[in-house]
Amino acid sequence: MDGRQRVIIENVQPQINNGAFPVKRVVNEKVQVKADIFCDGHDSVRAELLFRHTSEKEWHIKELKQEPNDCWSGSFVAENPGEYLYTLRGWTDRASTWYHDMIKKIQAEVDITSDIDVGLDIIRRVLTTWKSIEPRDKNYLKNVAELFSSDDDMEDKKEPVTNGKLSGVLLKYPLRNYVTTYEPELKLVIERLKAGFSSWYEFFPRSLASEVKNHGTFKDCISHLEYIADMGFDVIYLPPVHPIGETKKKGKNNVPIAEEEDPGSPWAIGSKDGGHKSVHKQLGTLDDFRLLVSKAGEHDIEIALDIALQCSPDHPYLKEHPQWFRHRPDGTIQYAENPPKKYEDIYPFDFESEDWQAMWEELKSIFIFWIEQGVKIFRVDNPHTKSLRFWGWLINEIHRLHPDVIFLAEAFTRPKVMYQLAKQGFTQSYTYFTWRNTKTELISYFEELINTDVVEYFRPNLWPNTPDILPEFLQVSGRPGFVIRSILAATLSSSYGIYGPAFELMENTPDKIGSEEYLNSEKFEIKDWNFQTKKSLKPIIKTVNRIRRDNPALHSNRSLLFHETESEKLIAYSKATDDYSNIILVVVNLDPYHTHSGWIHFPIREFDMHETETFQVHDLLGGSYYLWSGSVNYVELNPGVSPAHIFRIRRKVRTEHDFDYFM
Repeated sequence: MDGRQRVIIENVQPQINNGAFPVKRVVNEKVQVKADIFCDGHDSVRAELLFRHTSEKEWHIKELKQEPNDCWSGSFVAENPGEYLYTLRGWTDRASTWYHDMIKKIQAEVDITSDIDVGLDIIRRVLTTWKSIEPRDKNYLKNVAELFSSDDDMEDKKEPVTNGKLSGVLLKYPLRNYVTTYEPELKLVIERLKAGFSSWYEFFPRSLASEVKNHGTFKDCISHLEYIADMGFDVIYLPPVHPIGETKKKGKNNVPIAEEEDPGSPWAIGSKDGGHKSVHKQLGTLDDFRLLVSKAGEHDIEIALDIALQCSPDHPYLKEHPQWFRHRPDGTIQYAENPPKKYEDIYPFDFESEDWQAMWEELKSIFIFWIEQGVKIFRVDNPHTKSLRFWGWLINEIHRLHPDVIFLAEAFTRPKVMYQLAKQGFTQSYTYFTWRNTKTELISYFEELINTDVVEYFRPNLWPNTPDILPEFLQVSGRPGFVIRSILAATLSSSYGIYGPAFELMENTPDKIGSEEYLNSEKFEIKDWNFQTKKSLKPIIKTVNRIRRDNPALHSNRSLLFHETESEKLIAYSKATDDYSNIILVVVNLDPYHTHSGWIHFPIREFDMHETETFQVHDLLGGSYYLWSGSVNYVELNPGVSPAHIFRIRRKVRTEHDFDYFM
């Protein structure tokens, strides 16, 4: 440290754990940086934001803007995927300090002879320090220097100061003396657009056979691609596609003893046919899988593969590397448990194994293998039951070679553990949304996700159901309940997903009262889904996905704002682009049984609109148009007709010919 560095820089945001973990953004998403920057005394301070991609040697520099109470802010947009570094620097600015003092003295009509000499010295330092001054600025500074050093009248020497031109030129060429640079340099990870905006559809390939009771194949999945693309999904998530173990195989409804024809759980990975780098032979071959990936791409769909780091008792790893598993005192291997549930068909890895380094490398090779088959998105099963530091290492290793790979954490666990997984590198995460139903619960949870530093690293992916979870709300709320949850998931977050067939066909029967498990769960049997039934939710799902795609406001979560309603059953929230060219207001009736109405308080002044302005709201779900005036307007929602509005706010614009229209 140089003791002459007088500027203090603190409270820099965003940063995660004092710079230990990177902040996250997607390509071309703005990074807003704020800090407290000040110095002793009354000297003027200048401050800059510096950023660069780690592949670059030179910093990009952006001037910071001073706000009240010594707060400074600035922003930049990162255009390329990968890792960036950013930091701040500040210094006492002799030129600005001199200029402000001169203005005060001129106004006070005191002698400024010595101050003119100080200004002359500053100009000469600028001319000698800066090698790339614009010619007209250089000539101007030379002329002012000549004026200041001449015997001309003092009133003439005041002129460059009082007209403000000299100050403007000097601001362009700062003298950075005794600069304070914030340390450490902070990390920023820029990911591809799908990391921040995606729509997921989950299905079991074995249930897509064209013939009833047959085992579906990857080729059957190909024939289903057009159906899913028509609904507007851009990610298809497949449960594990590996060989399924026979030992301790589970039967229908998770009974401990399976019948011969029972297919078993896809999460009981490994048999004599192979392990995590093999495919279940009834699904097809690796060539068939690669063809599925390729054909999905033709529909602008990516295949996301479930990676579950666990083994059936028949997995080759059990014989090849028994030291990777935890043994009981009697020598038997410990199966997975979540009391009272027992998973005798699954053996977890022991992350305290003496041979942990070799195990880590082998587990990494599983991901590399599937990346080589064309997979760039992984849904990771129960990552919170594996070493957190392992994930940080693995994801960093994968991104070093393949920076476009996306990891979704299927983690329903304690909040700090879920957040730590995101810090360690997971791109997106499952959330508690599945169990947040009331207005208070939803607002409280999403304000935590959006209005705290969590937003800088944790990207929620909302799922109203999964093969493991049939929430009570869906069990009892009928068709309106499914529509309510799908609209909430699709609009509260920029990424969402559904366990597809079960959701769109409104499967809602639990295996017993008080349970969140499906009766006749697809995890343990092959289902015969009737996608052509008229009760299908496909039309509403398709409409909502189109609305998401067509409205950039819904492509991000950072602008999410909740608005006051006069009914506890109505929730209202909005999202908008930075320039307010796209504003979406969502109003949802959370009660699937009754009509509710009330006044919605939409603060139009916050969206750069006048308090008395008349504007149009276009219901993108139903197609209706309404004229609203001011910030308080009436809404009524009958869940039997439509439990929600998704309004596009259209402002009045006047053309040069005095013709008004809404845009």
